Amino acid sequence: MDGDLTVGNITGRLLKFAFPLMVGNVLQQFYNVADTLIVGRFLGTNALAAVGSSYTLMTFLTSILIGLSMGSSAYFAIQFGKKDYDSLNRGIFLSFVLIGVFTLILNVFVFVSLPWMIHVLQVPVEIHEMIKEYLLCIFLGLFAIFLYNFFANLLRGVGNSLTPLIFLGISAVLNIFLDILFVVFFSWGVRGAAAATVIAQYVSGIGIGIYYYFGFPMLRVKKCHMYWEGGILKEIFSLSFLTCLQQSVMNFGILMVQGLVNSFGTVIMAAFAAAVKIDTFAYMPVQDFGNAFSTFVAQNYGAGKKERIREGMRRALVFVFVFCGMISILVCLFARPLMGIFVDEKNQDVIMAGVGYLRIEAAFYFGIGLLFLLYGYYRAVKKPGMSVVLTLCSLGTRVALAYILSRIPAIGVTGIWAAIPIGWALADAVGVCYYFGRMRRK
Repeated sequence: MDGDLTVGNITGRLLKFAFPLMVGNVLQQFYNVADTLIVGRFLGTNALAAVGSSYTLMTFLTSILIGLSMGSSAYFAIQFGKKDYDSLNRGIFLSFVLIGVFTLILNVFVFVSLPWMIHVLQVPVEIHEMIKEYLLCIFLGLFAIFLYNFFANLLRGVGNSLTPLIFLGISAVLNIFLDILFVVFFSWGVRGAAAATVIAQYVSGIGIGIYYYFGFPMLRVKKCHMYWEGGILKEIFSLSFLTCLQQSVMNFGILMVQGLVNSFGTVIMAAFAAAVKIDTFAYMPVQDFGNAFSTFVAQNYGAGKKERIREGMRRALVFVFVFCGMISILVCLFARPLMGIFVDEKNQDVIMAGVGYLRIEAAFYFGIGLLFLLYGYYRAVKKPGMSVVLTLCSLGTRVALAYILSRIPAIGVTGIWAAIPIGWALADAVGVCYYFGRMRRK
């Protein structure tokens, strides 16, 4: 397996590993973006608002599964760096069972509590049935999300970032094709958009699982690995639970903001739904670079190469600074035409609300880029609790300020947008101070 990040040129190896992750997560966003684009164009503003609100809820729920998988990936990368393949395979078995059981429990919970979720989101009455119809179908894909993210993070942990990209590419194209088929030609409405997403998710989840089993015999779990070992289970649980907590807290804060956005009516809901997709696309590559950096750090942490980690941090900062600077300029300049991709030109009030959001967020993308590096670093050196602290700083500030500022008549909804970069800045300050105060000396 040519996935060893403990040797070779740091910049070259890191960028080569990060690039498929960056492209892959952009493709993953096509699942909901395709729904948003087609629904907004063919089903109208109410349907766009329903799918947009559902996206925020699904992001929160799937972040739990993604967080668990990412935490396990840190364990896999550390063992791979140590070249301890026996512990690695036992960890694969234990984490698969642990996360798989949790996924089933989560699936039951979301179906039972769906009416409560819709109430908490403050969804306007006129789209209650529409969002319920969409979510009942989309929730069927939770197990597929688990399968894909578990095997993708396993392969990434041992340095293979290309295979997950290939399966995502196939499923993203399939999702767009099925969206057009179900929504435009079959006229299935929002239910058709959800069905297209779920089918595409299962294609990627099952497909990558089959590929792992036959393509990586060294990582194949055998009978001798299928037993409970307290030490490994404790380490995996610690990394997975705290990473899951960090991811879910982050997205729960976003979910609370969604509820506040919904209170401003369907125009702001629709603007936020479209603008968040653009925003996510813009900074998603740097988020994935942070995840790639985490694997780089974890492998070198397992191999005991501390100086290589420090040099990697310096080079990663340069990349994030340059990338975020370029993306910030592009989004600020082209905010209006970007909104026009998702929203018909006759809905000028929706477009202008989205432009306001994008220009405020884009001006401060370096703040979230640095935050993603800090998340990845602390997870890789077995300090996932620090990532939770940073998330609480960022999201706590964001949610509190959003509710406070938006209630001031002269500020209104702009206060929600402004609270976001302020939260990033506070979390960055805490993370950097902790790094120079304690972690770097160690």
